[in-house]
Amino acid sequence: MNMENRKIINVGIAEMDVVRTPDLIRTSGLGSCVGVILYDLDQELAGLAHVMLPDSNLSRNNTIHPAKYADTAVPALLDRLVSYGASRKKVKAKIAGGAQMFKISSKNDMMKIGLRNIEAVKKELERLTIPLIAEDVGGNRGRTIIFNPKSGILTIRTVNLGSKEI
Repeated sequence: MNMENRKIINVGIAEMDVVRTPDLIRTSGLGSCVGVILYDLDQELAGLAHVMLPDSNLSRNNTIHPAKYADTAVPALLDRLVSYGASRKKVKAKIAGGAQMFKISSKNDMMKIGLRNIEAVKKELERLTIPLIAEDVGGNRGRTIIFNPKSGILTIRTVNLGSKEI
């Protein structure tokens, strides 16, 4: 494979995109946000959504950005992946993020956005019967993730903890 032709597609907060081999897909700044990777290895296709909040009912206006919320991002990303040629039956998931970035003295889970994002993403994956193959979630440090749709490897760089692959 010619590495010079490889691009790294960056996905911003509350955005989503899809890539095909040889390109890679990346998002950075995952604190309480969750990076959701859906992929079909046979087609060497992958999509990434940078989910900010658990539930689109939290929207304060009429315009909903589908990638912003777990309940809209996961189905929208699945639809987009299938429109690029992924087989619905072969799509799998990996997730990372959902850190608790700030100390909260409250016992109120409403303030624990990272935890709520993780739960909401998992609930959507389950509802859509997408197997969750691997995860690197929680903790209290930010992450940057890069996914390779050819190998299926998700590389996670965690602030002050180095890199790992899942």
